[in-house]
Amino acid sequence: MHRGLVHVLAWSLATGAAATLSWWGVHTVMAGTAYDPPRALPVTAAEATAKAPSPPASAARGPSAAPSAPATGAGPATPSRTPAAPRPSASASGARPAPSPTATAAGRVKSYDTDGGRVVFDLGPAAATLVSATPGTGWSMQVWKTAAWIRVEFTSGADRVSVICTWHDGPPRVEVGTY
Repeated sequence: MHRGLVHVLAWSLATGAAATLSWWGVHTVMAGTAYDPPRALPVTAAEATAKAPSPPASAARGPSAAPSAPATGAGPATPSRTPAAPRPSASASGARPAPSPTATAAGRVKSYDTDGGRVVFDLGPAAATLVSATPGTGWSMQVWKTAAWIRVEFTSGADRVSVICTWHDGPPRVEVGTY
């Protein structure tokens, strides 16, 4: 009887130690991770099915996100990275932006589909905001933001696709490049 109790106690201590160590490891990794709050943009049923005219300017809109760099200049870029998925067997060719604009009260929401993934910007009169960036299957993604530009780079092996939005010397403009 005494021996069985010792085994149960040893098993309980080992299980508790393993669970504590696992929790501590996950907590340590997740504590340094920052997530931008999700933004919802209005989409009407007509837009979703038939690409109808955009919603009225009075449509509700989620909160706007400010750039992550200070507004006093083009400070250092802040990168964020998503893990790479397995690379598909087909190789990527040149990027082809396919903008699909949607008007909003604060600016124009414009998406750019490339071989590496899709990037959506909210282009205002004097600045831009990254709405979303989604890598394609087999591609990883990295984002840099400053007070004067945003760069999204998709990578798959030696293939690279960059989508860069700048507004330092005028209204926002977007360039797509393949390397």
